[in-house]
Amino acid sequence: MRSPKLAALELRRFGRGKLPRAALVALLLLPLLYGALYLWSFWDPYGRLDRIPVALVNDDRGATADGKRITAGDDITEGLLDSEVFDWHEVSAEQARAGMEDGTYYLSLTMPADLSRRIASNAGDSPRTGALQVRTDDANNYIVGQISRTVFSEVRTAASTKASRSFLDKIFVSFSDIHGATARAADGADDLEGGIGKAEKGSKDLADGLKDARKGSGSLATGLEKLDKGAGTLQTGTQQVADGTRTLADKVNGVAARVGPFLEGEEKAIGDTARLVADSAGVVRDNLDTLVKAAPTAAKGAHTASDALAAVYTARCETPVLPDPACADLKKAGDTAADVAAVADDLDTLIADQDGDLRTMRTRLGTLQQQALALADRAPHLSEDLDDAVTRINALDAGARKVAAGAKELHTGLGTARAGATDLNEGVGRLETGAEDLSGGMYKLSDGSGKLAAGLHDGAERIPDYDERERDARTGVMADPVRLASQDLHKAANYGTGFAPYFIPLSLWVGAMVAYMLIPPMNRRALATGAPAWRIALAGWLPVVAIGVLQTTALMAVLHWAIGLEMARAAGTVGFLFLVTACFAALVQWLGARFGPAGRILVLALLMLQLTSAGGTYPVQTSPGFFNAVHPYLPMSYVVEALRRLITGGGLEPVWHACVVLVAFTAGALALTALAARRRQVWTLDRLHPELSL
Repeated sequence: MRSPKLAALELRRFGRGKLPRAALVALLLLPLLYGALYLWSFWDPYGRLDRIPVALVNDDRGATADGKRITAGDDITEGLLDSEVFDWHEVSAEQARAGMEDGTYYLSLTMPADLSRRIASNAGDSPRTGALQVRTDDANNYIVGQISRTVFSEVRTAASTKASRSFLDKIFVSFSDIHGATARAADGADDLEGGIGKAEKGSKDLADGLKDARKGSGSLATGLEKLDKGAGTLQTGTQQVADGTRTLADKVNGVAARVGPFLEGEEKAIGDTARLVADSAGVVRDNLDTLVKAAPTAAKGAHTASDALAAVYTARCETPVLPDPACADLKKAGDTAADVAAVADDLDTLIADQDGDLRTMRTRLGTLQQQALALADRAPHLSEDLDDAVTRINALDAGARKVAAGAKELHTGLGTARAGATDLNEGVGRLETGAEDLSGGMYKLSDGSGKLAAGLHDGAERIPDYDERERDARTGVMADPVRLASQDLHKAANYGTGFAPYFIPLSLWVGAMVAYMLIPPMNRRALATGAPAWRIALAGWLPVVAIGVLQTTALMAVLHWAIGLEMARAAGTVGFLFLVTACFAALVQWLGARFGPAGRILVLALLMLQLTSAGGTYPVQTSPGFFNAVHPYLPMSYVVEALRRLITGGGLEPVWHACVVLVAFTAGALALTALAARRRQVWTLDRLHPELSL
C-alpha cells in the first residue's frame, strides 16, 4: 500500500468515535493555545503602562532666582499627571514608602525639597544638579523596574531640557549685554587710540628734550668738576693765607705787646732820633764824595800808623825794655792799628770796587732821610698807629680765616654738586634711554590700541545680539542639541508582533510533539506488511504534516483576525510555516522512531535547547558561549530569523537560507527514520523486552 493511503488510514482512526474526534480537535488547537495565548498576553504591555500604580511624591519647596519664582517640582508633577504614562498617585513620602513595602505601588518618583533650589543654582556661583529620586522593588516586578528606568530617563531629560532652556536664555541675554559693553569698549578704544597717539608724540618730544638735557648735564658735570678742582686749590691757598695771617697776627700782637708800652713814653725821643737819623743820612749822603776821596789817604795813613806801632812793639817788647803791662797795651794798640788799616783797606777797596753801589746807597740814603723825617712827623702818633695796625692785622686774620672756611665749604659744596651733577647726568642718561624705550613702547602701544579698537569693533560685530524670538529658538536647540533621529527600517507594530517569530515555531514544535504522542512514528500496518523503509517513514510522517498544516492555518488565522498580527508577507509566512511544520514533524518522528519512548524526552530537551539558543528574545550574542556554539546547528535558529523578515519585512536572503536548511533537516530526518524503520523490521530481545516503556 502506498504511503498516502497509509497516512489517510491513520487519520481516519480519529473519526471512529467522539473521543478520537475530541483528541483530533485538541491536537489541532494545542498550537493555537501555545501561540495565541502567549502572544496575546505579551501583545502590547507598553500600551497599558497607565494601569501600573506608581507613587508620585512632590516635596519640592520651590526657589527664587533673578526675582522669578521657580517651582520645578510642581511643573514636573503637572506634566506627569497629564502624560498618563503610569497610573500616578500623588502621595506623601511616608505613604509611598509604605505602598512600596506592601506592593500597592510598583515604584515611586520623588521630587526632593531642594530640587528647584538646585536648578536655580545654575545662575549662582556654585551650580548644582537637581536629582529626581526613583525607587523600585524587583521583588514586586523586575520588568516594571526596567521599564521605569526608560520612562524616567525621558522624564529626567525633559526636566533637564527645561532647566537648560532657562539657563541658556540667561546666557543669550548676557550675550546681548556683552555685545553692548563690547561696542562701548570699542568706542573707548578709539578714544584711547587717539590719546595714545598724542602721548606717543609727547614721548618722542620728551626723548628729544632729554637728549639735549643729557648734553647739558654732561657739560654741567664737566664744569663742576673743574670748579671743584679750582675750589680745592682755592681752599688750599686761602688756608695758607689764613695760616700766614695767623702767624703775622701772632707776631704783631707779640711785638705790640712789647713795643706798645715803650712807644707810649718814648714818642718824642723816637721823633728826635728819627730827625737825627734824617740829619745823619743827609750828612752821610752829602759827604759820600769826600769819603771817596779820603779813603785811599786814610788807608795809607792807617797802614803807616800800624807799621809804626808794630816797629815800636818789636823794639820795645821783644828786647824787654818796658814792663809787661806796657807791652800788653802796646800789643793791643798795634793789633788795633792793624785792624784799622785792614778796615781802611776794605773801605778803600769797597769804594774802589763798588762805585755803582755807592750811587745806589746815596739814593737809598735819600729815601732813608725822607722816611726818617716822615717817622719824626708821625712819632707823636706812633702808639695810636700801632694799635690801629694791630686791629687791622687781627681783622685781616679773622677775614682770612673766614675766607678759608668759606673756601672749604665751597669746595665741599662743589664736591657734592659735582657728585650730584654726575648722578644727574647718569639719571638723565637713564631717563633718555627710558624715554626712547617709552617712545618705542608708545609706538607699539599706539599700534596695539589701533588693533585693539579694530578687534573690539570686529568682536562687537561677531558677538550676537539676540531678540526674544531668536533667544527662544536658540535656547530650544541648545537645551536639546542632539535628538535621536530614530528610524525603524522594518518597525514591528507592537511587542507581540516582535515576539511572534519566537512563539509561532514554539507552538508548531509542541503541536508535532503532541501529534506523535497520538500517532506512532512508524505505521504499524506498513511494518507488519514488510513495506519498504522509506514508505514506512513517509506513512508515519505525512499524517502529522497534514495535521501540522491544519494547525498552522488555524493558528495564523486567529493571530491575524482575532489578535491583530499584521504580516508584511502573509502568504509567504504561511507557506514557510508549512515547511517548518514538515521539518519539525520529521525531526520529532525520527527521535520517536529511533529512541522509542525515550525519544519523547529527547524531543522536549531539543525544544528547550532550541528555545535558549534561537535568539528569539535577546540577541544570541548576549547568551553564554555554549548557546552561541549550538545556535547555527539547530533549525529553530533559522526559522526565527526567517519569520522576522516575513512578518516585519526586510530582505529575503535569510528566508531562502532557512528554506534550504529546513529541507536539509527534513530530508535527513526522513532518511534516519527510514533507517530506523529498517531496523524495526528485525526483532531483537531489546524490542521484545524494552528497558523503558512509556
